Amino acid sequence: CWPGLAPISVCVFVRFNSSLSVRLDSDGLPGSVRDRIRLIPVYAIPPRPCLDRLAMASSQGSQPGGGAQSSYTSAKKPNYEAEQNQLKAFLAEFHTVDEAGQKTFVYARQLVAIAHREQTSLQIDLDHLADFDPDLAQAVRNNTRRYVLLASEVIWALLPDYKEHEPPARDALDVYISHRLLMDQRQVAQGGPGAGLGAPPARRAQHAFPPELMRRYEVTFKNGSQEKATPIRQVKAECIGKLVTVKGVVTRATEVKPMMQVATYTCDQCGAETYQPIGATAFMPLIMCPAEDCRVNKSGGRLYLQTRGSKFIKFQELKIQEHSDAVPVGHIPRSITIYCRGEATRQCVPGNHVAVDGVFLPIAKTGFRALSAGLVADTYLEAHRVVEINKTEDEEMGEKELSPEELRALQEDNFYEKLANSIAPEIYGHEDIKKALLLLLVGGVDRNPSGLKIRGNINICLMGDPGVAKSQLLSYMDRLAPRSQYTTGRGSSGVGLTAAVMKDNLTGEMMLEGGALVLADQGICCIDEFDKMADQDRTAIHEVMEQQTISISKAGINTTLNARVSILAAANPAYGRYNFKKSVTQNIQLPAALLSRFDLLWLITDKVDRENDLRLAKHITYVHKNNAQPPSQYEHLDMKLMRRYIALCKKQNPVIPEELTDYIVGAYCEMRKDARNNKDMTFTSARTLLGILRLSTALARLRIVDTVEKEDVNEAMRLMEMSKDSLNTQKDETNRPQDVSDRIFALIREMAGEQKSLKMATIKERCMNRGFKPDQIEDAIDQYEELNVLSVNHSKTKVTFIA
Repeated sequence: CWPGLAPISVCVFVRFNSSLSVRLDSDGLPGSVRDRIRLIPVYAIPPRPCLDRLAMASSQGSQPGGGAQSSYTSAKKPNYEAEQNQLKAFLAEFHTVDEAGQKTFVYARQLVAIAHREQTSLQIDLDHLADFDPDLAQAVRNNTRRYVLLASEVIWALLPDYKEHEPPARDALDVYISHRLLMDQRQVAQGGPGAGLGAPPARRAQHAFPPELMRRYEVTFKNGSQEKATPIRQVKAECIGKLVTVKGVVTRATEVKPMMQVATYTCDQCGAETYQPIGATAFMPLIMCPAEDCRVNKSGGRLYLQTRGSKFIKFQELKIQEHSDAVPVGHIPRSITIYCRGEATRQCVPGNHVAVDGVFLPIAKTGFRALSAGLVADTYLEAHRVVEINKTEDEEMGEKELSPEELRALQEDNFYEKLANSIAPEIYGHEDIKKALLLLLVGGVDRNPSGLKIRGNINICLMGDPGVAKSQLLSYMDRLAPRSQYTTGRGSSGVGLTAAVMKDNLTGEMMLEGGALVLADQGICCIDEFDKMADQDRTAIHEVMEQQTISISKAGINTTLNARVSILAAANPAYGRYNFKKSVTQNIQLPAALLSRFDLLWLITDKVDRENDLRLAKHITYVHKNNAQPPSQYEHLDMKLMRRYIALCKKQNPVIPEELTDYIVGAYCEMRKDARNNKDMTFTSARTLLGILRLSTALARLRIVDTVEKEDVNEAMRLMEMSKDSLNTQKDETNRPQDVSDRIFALIREMAGEQKSLKMATIKERCMNRGFKPDQIEDAIDQYEELNVLSVNHSKTKVTFIA
């Protein structure tokens, strides 16, 4: 005996990794002695200090009234039989009451459908179970796989009560099971050795039908609505075995394959059938027949797999990646593997944003991988429910909607300018570009006339000299948009942008893995250094920019993926800096098919201007000194508030009224005429008209209205003209460069033609469509009126040319 132990102790030393059963017969001992006998199993002899502590704990526990009885305390065992009774009562009695007071037995109705093979899956909502028994719902959430088995047993016991007639055979396995049951009944009727469900209790185990074979339904659980989604990077070891909800974007999806759930074998000697339930992705097939005839006769019967009698279920592997807004700065996005079985398959494709309810489980490595892995195991999520997310961003992120007070504060005067200036407030200037980027975030309205899809997403290309904050604007937009992907031209290939064909390690089949454009579905994709991208890679995004889809035909896979994404690209001119002595085509060096797909193509040049350079330098030094943007006339909005407002704007689907149709058509025809007369190289085509419509509907969305107004069309055309004017850099070396007033006067002269007078409203409307502001128009008219070239009446409604 060890020092300090009770006088009567039995120490059992067992070799490590071995098992030993110890039984001590103490019936003949006195009661006082029998009460003091203790069995202490020791699997590995601990160091001396540990023995001392063990002896001290034992001596304290043996004293009357001692404190600690044992360091190993057993938790309270759950009463599974009582919980099965609770589940049975829940499935049979739970009901909802509608407005008319009618009761609807939610699960009893589904049990009837399952009994008649009209339904193959029963999904239990934990919200319903929590209303019935909160403790049971929490137990299901903490030990989901156990309660899936319990619920399956309960349903199997309840099904005979809900079966009104025998269901028809729906597949070969139904025919097989009914045939085996009929044979079993005949053997019982003839008094032979039972071999199935109707056999006596002493029937041979190898002939028993396993429950997995007989149950033609599956049980899943839906997580409660009050349970928040767990971030993928927060799914850790403490979640193993529990029901969790994760959200992310599907990056990879395998083909749906049959997975064996029950293997059926037939002996080549005695003909007996043996069943092997399979609960993992790999199993060891049975070889020798365990039937009594083969064992007694020692015939050595071998088993052969019978595919027709085996049970298969649908299986699909997914990989989802966390949303970009959930990734900390400087970290790599985390991914998690999803195993989908049965009805959970075929619920999504790569690029879809999904919410998955499932059980987080480890999976041990097998074969040679287990030797190198050691104690490390892979993990996966066993899917119970896969739902594609089509909600607005604020609902996905769980943010509250804007209150009426916040909405009124946002929609006060100059809210358009306030929202635009809140985009990258640390960057000086670029007011019109920021307005265009704001409209890109909001987006236009998709149209589907007669199945022909017209995209509503807006594509913008920023091109300019180095050091004009193009990359900074892209980086801010990537952080502002709830769904976004950021990539560079040199760091992206064609398959990296669209989709790659990968080989699945589990099945060995080829599968698709979505690229940046697929992952940014229903968001924006920022591509920096767009001009550095290889031509063959750049052509891969042509289909995405117009049709909003990606067609894949490679490695035997022919499919179409959704890529409903807005492209925001930044590029440098062909010569590094814009060369004014070269034409626009020579400077840009992008194909016309690609340029026409951009709604706005903006050129940002670094011009030498003392006043502008002075303001820019003061702005930069203020930001460096105070680590904040300088005060401005507009209050900058918080990024989260902008996201909530933009999500609210996306709910609107404004339409263009019929009275604006002729106005838009006339304005487009004038733009085509001007482009032809001025030899415009910015590819004014029918896509330009669609771009105006997209910008107009985005402006109406920004105002949260259902109808596009004339001011929206004018602002859209102004942005279009400003983007074209930024590319109109041809200099006339012989003539004096025209200022704003000269260009406005030239436009008025062109409008007048042979007429001597024009209405002021017509002049302002035409000039504003060309990108000029109202104060610039008034200044130009006043200037030429002082020169006695124009004359304006007293009411300022008519302008007349002085001969």
